[in-house]
Amino acid sequence: MISDRRVFLRATGSAFAALAASGCLRSGFAAAADGPGGYGPLLSDPNGLIDLPQGFSYRILSSLGDAMSDGGTVPDHADGMGCFDLGGGKWALVRNHELMPNHDSGGAVGPAFDTLGDTGVPLPGGTTTLVLNAETLAVDQQHRSLSGTIRNCAGGITPWGSWMTCEENVSRADGKINKDHGFVFEVPANAPGPIDPVPLKAMGRFNHEAACVDPATGVVYETEDREDGLLYRFIPNVKGKLAEGGKLQALAIDGLPDTRNWSGVTFEPQGWHGVRWIDLDNVEAPDDDLRKRGAAAGATIFARGEGIWMGEGELYFCCTSGGAAKLGQIFRLRPQASGPDRLQLFYESTSIEQFNFGDNLTVAPGGHLVVCEDQYTEQTSNHLRWITPEGVAYPLALSRIDTEWAGACFSPDGKVLFVNLYRPAKTVAITGPWIA
Repeated sequence: MISDRRVFLRATGSAFAALAASGCLRSGFAAAADGPGGYGPLLSDPNGLIDLPQGFSYRILSSLGDAMSDGGTVPDHADGMGCFDLGGGKWALVRNHELMPNHDSGGAVGPAFDTLGDTGVPLPGGTTTLVLNAETLAVDQQHRSLSGTIRNCAGGITPWGSWMTCEENVSRADGKINKDHGFVFEVPANAPGPIDPVPLKAMGRFNHEAACVDPATGVVYETEDREDGLLYRFIPNVKGKLAEGGKLQALAIDGLPDTRNWSGVTFEPQGWHGVRWIDLDNVEAPDDDLRKRGAAAGATIFARGEGIWMGEGELYFCCTSGGAAKLGQIFRLRPQASGPDRLQLFYESTSIEQFNFGDNLTVAPGGHLVVCEDQYTEQTSNHLRWITPEGVAYPLALSRIDTEWAGACFSPDGKVLFVNLYRPAKTVAITGPWIA
C-alpha cells in the first residue's frame, strides 16, 4: 500500500497541473490561504518530532514499548482515539491499535474475540486505555481494554461514555484465525481491563473505518475505507443500546451516484443536496459485498471514507482519495428532524500544499476541524491541518518522522488536543492558545 501510494503521489503534481490547465478545477473549491495563516508559521522542533506554531507545545504521554499497569507493554500502530471524562478529575483515552495477526500484541492476555489458531493467544488488534490526571496530564495507568480483533483503525465516541472501535479488515475464519472479522465493538471508557468482546453484527460487516453518534437521535453513522465505499447509518432498536440490534441503511442522492469527482466534477462544492437512506439486508455480508449491493440499489459511492466526527447538529467525514486531484474531500451531513437529511461537499483539496490524504478528523471548539494527514511518499511530510468553518485550511503541526497522524480528539474542557503518531506509536498532548 505504501509503495503504491508513493508511485501515485509522485504523479500527482503533473496530474494536478493538467487538471488546472483543462479548467476542471473550479474556483468554488476551498483553498489554503496564501502565506502563513491560522496560528502562524510552524517552528522547528529542536527534538525533531513535531513542529508547532508559536505558543504551542507538546508532551509525550505514552510510547511503543512502555510498561503498562497490567504487565503488558504499549503496542504499535496507534490509530483512532477518543477522550472521556471519568469524573473525579480523571480523563480516559481509549486508543486503537491497527494490528494484524502477525504483529506483536504487547503481551495481550484475558478475554479475546479471536485467537491465533488453536494456540489460545489473542489476536493483537484491539484497544488500550490511558487514565490521565485531568489537571496535570500525568498517566495514572494504562492497560489493554479490548483484544482479539484485526486492524482496529478508527472509531468514535458515544454520548453514553464508550468507544466504538472498528475493524478495517474482513478476513474469514480459515484455521489461522477462528472467526470472521469486519465488525464494530463497543469499549466502555471506564473498563478497568479487557472487556468481553461482543461484535455488533447488526451494524454491518465491511471494511470499517470510523463511526459517530448523533446525540439527538442515537443514530450511528459509519464510514467505509474502500474506493467504492458507502456512507452507512445504523438506527438502533433502543437508543444507546447498540448490542440490541437495529436497522442498517446506506446514503443515496438521486441523480448523483458518485461523489468522487474522478471523471470530471459531478459533485459541486458548497451546495447542499437532499439525501435518502436505503435499507440494507444480509448486513453480515459473508461475501464482503454490502457496498456493491447497496450501490446496485441506488446508494451513492464515496472514495475511501475515513474519519467521521459529530459537531453541533452536523457531522463531517473525510474521503481520503476523493476529488479531481485525488488528494481528499471532506463532506458535511446535516440530519434533519423533518424532511430529508442534507449533504454538502465542504472541502476538496486541489494541491498537496492544501491538504493531502486526510484521514482521522475531529471537530474543535468553535467548529473548526483538525484533520490528520496520512500520505506516504519518498519524503513524507504529514501535517495536522486546521480547517476553518469557512473552509480554509492551514498547517497546524508537522510530523518530523516518517509516519501518519491519527486519533485526534480534544479533552472534555477543549484545552488539550490529544493525537497519535502511528508508528512507532506515540500518544501526545498538544496545548496552546486554541481559538474558541
